[in-house]
Amino acid sequence: MIHFIKRIGFWSGLFACMATVAYVIVQLLQLYGALSYPMDEMLIYGTSLCIVIPFVLQMLALHYITPEDKKYWSHAAVLFTILYAVFVTANYVVQLATVIPMTLQGQLGVVRVLQQTPHSLFWNFDALGYIFMGLATLIAIPVFKKQGFEKWVRRAFIAHASVTPFIAIVYFYPTYSYKLLLLGFPWAVTAPLFMLLLALLFRKNNSIIENTDQHQK
Repeated sequence: MIHFIKRIGFWSGLFACMATVAYVIVQLLQLYGALSYPMDEMLIYGTSLCIVIPFVLQMLALHYITPEDKKYWSHAAVLFTILYAVFVTANYVVQLATVIPMTLQGQLGVVRVLQQTPHSLFWNFDALGYIFMGLATLIAIPVFKKQGFEKWVRRAFIAHASVTPFIAIVYFYPTYSYKLLLLGFPWAVTAPLFMLLLALLFRKNNSIIENTDQHQK
């Protein structure tokens, strides 16, 4: 069973990483005016939605390969990941299935309260989602050793957790601007990086997996 979980962890992590990179590319294209409505928002919310399930499965796989004495931290990381998933999924589905179609029909006024605009309800949902993603990486740091390949995964998790306060500033600063958005740009590097390195961890002969295998025998 553990080998099956490792395969799920690898492939789901790889897919989450690719979806995150796709989101970053779409975001950059939108910033440079290469995309117009509604395609820009459809692609942004669509690629963002593609991150959710693979990331949840990847973090769940991490929990199942974590030794018993560290499972508190991996379990807590899964809980924060679920909170991330609930908030962002609610946002992206509403934008894709309700706000954009109604806007194209000229009825935005009917659903304007649901539109994601700075400091709106679903803007805050999005903010909470990515803050919880950062907290998931923060709480998972003790799972990894400070040696071997785990050291690099640990550093990637630390880097992503360190970016989270900047994400909070971007979302909750009283006045939003594209210049402010650049403050959160490191997320575009740290998010796919920690997902990729965690995916590769499932392919390594590392102490986490070896200890779990021995425990289950």
